[in-house]
Amino acid sequence: MKAALLQLTSSDDPAENLGIVQKMMRQAAEQGAGFVLTPEVTNCVSSDRAHQARVLSTQDDDPTLAGLRDEAARLGLWLLIGSLALKTTDADGRFANRSFLIGPDGTIRAWYDKIHMFDVQVSETETYRESAGFRPGERAVLADAGFARIGMTVCYDVRFPHLHRGLAQAGAQILTVPAAFSPVTGAAHWEPLLRARAIETGCYVLAPAQTGQHPSATGGTRRTYGHSMAISPWGEVLIDAGTKPGITFVDLDMDTVAQARARVPALMHDRKFTPPDV
Repeated sequence: MKAALLQLTSSDDPAENLGIVQKMMRQAAEQGAGFVLTPEVTNCVSSDRAHQARVLSTQDDDPTLAGLRDEAARLGLWLLIGSLALKTTDADGRFANRSFLIGPDGTIRAWYDKIHMFDVQVSETETYRESAGFRPGERAVLADAGFARIGMTVCYDVRFPHLHRGLAQAGAQILTVPAAFSPVTGAAHWEPLLRARAIETGCYVLAPAQTGQHPSATGGTRRTYGHSMAISPWGEVLIDAGTKPGITFVDLDMDTVAQARARVPALMHDRKFTPPDV
């Protein structure tokens, strides 16, 4: 299976972003991709909650989701929408950060709400409180794409190895980690974390990313790290997309998953242990 990772610099205008992604999907299909992956918050990168409330939609009414489903069906390819920011019916008004696996017939085969919220202070001037605007998910998701079983995660989830180990032990062969990573934490941690998740699980790790300075009509602008990556089940970096928007391709062979796990069968070596005294 030939996969295409789309690296985007999404703005806070969902309609504009939709057109860009559809064009890139067509380009990827023309070059032989059967599986296309987009980054986190493909539809809207914004820290302005009021603006998000104006431009975002619920899942049933979201034009980005509908447009990308139609495009996947027209092209006959599998699509991992890294995530969409979506309205919910929650009383507190928080949004969902939701990833979708779309089949080549355009149907939603699986969806996953990001579990771990990015609530951090990277530096004195860079603070994130994702949970103020987004509510966390509660369930891990394993999806069958026919050519592979896919464990779905999003961005900050990459720092929680037990989630990825659980997905691999349930049968995942590919772990998806779409992201909009901070440049500071990206430079320090992005590649080591992705490689560690691959090495620990014997899975492919596919991580399409947002990159650069994101255009914003309201509120402050945001920068993201880029460097979309594909990691082999043995922990090798197969692709690194750098920092420019574009499409990067990787050939996936599920036999390498079995080979890596046969060499180091760590997924079968868990042992119960007594936790340390507190």
